Amino acid sequence: MFKLFDAHFHIIDPKFPCIPNNAYLPPPFTVKDYVERTKGLNVKGGAVISGSFQGFDQTYLRAALKKLGPSFVGVTQLPLSVSDEEILSLSLCGVRGVRFNFKRGKLEKIGHLECFAKRVYEIAGWHTELYIDSRELCDLSQTFLKLPLLSIDHLGLSKADFSSLLSLVEKGVKVKATGFGRVDFDPLFALKEIVKINPDALMFGTDLPSTRAPRPFLDEDIRLILDNFDENIATKILWTNAVQFYTRLCQS
Repeated sequence: MFKLFDAHFHIIDPKFPCIPNNAYLPPPFTVKDYVERTKGLNVKGGAVISGSFQGFDQTYLRAALKKLGPSFVGVTQLPLSVSDEEILSLSLCGVRGVRFNFKRGKLEKIGHLECFAKRVYEIAGWHTELYIDSRELCDLSQTFLKLPLLSIDHLGLSKADFSSLLSLVEKGVKVKATGFGRVDFDPLFALKEIVKINPDALMFGTDLPSTRAPRPFLDEDIRLILDNFDENIATKILWTNAVQFYTRLCQS
């Protein structure tokens, strides 16, 4: 039986504030809902990812990580003005990364991202995650390669300029094997191309509850990996790569 580190999912608890994004507010998806939905998937850990609709709120994330337990970590969104003390406090609660959402809204200056990513890495060892379309990667790739540790969500979303994503993989950037219902190409093709370059790059996640996705996560998305890769590679995609990336501080 495979083990799964769910490298990308959201918790949406109505007890905590949400911000409409392009007039969208997601339906609730609590820790209880997540545990119930993933029964039978042998989830042994994972990463709670802050969505655009959660803004800079940290209360929901602290509560979710406390309920889920020490095998789960968080990736948050923060204002550039956040204090060192808040970064360290969140790290103690299990936060391991900061996320920038290019899909739903950009920074004023890309230079802010570079400086901030380096800052949180120096303070707490955090990595950076990007929700970005592959079509935007080429112009920004030189900046992204300056970041200490980086992952890109949802296979880059677009077939157009997918080669730019592969170029980043060649340089050590990680990629979320998530959101198969969001991409405009065959996800298996993308998975195989990335594995050819670096079998340690892919990290699978359910993307639950699949907010705004044309097609939500299905259990068959895991079967796609199990049926098309040998046991060693499947284990890397479903477990090892993400565990090493997300919990490196816990193991140091």
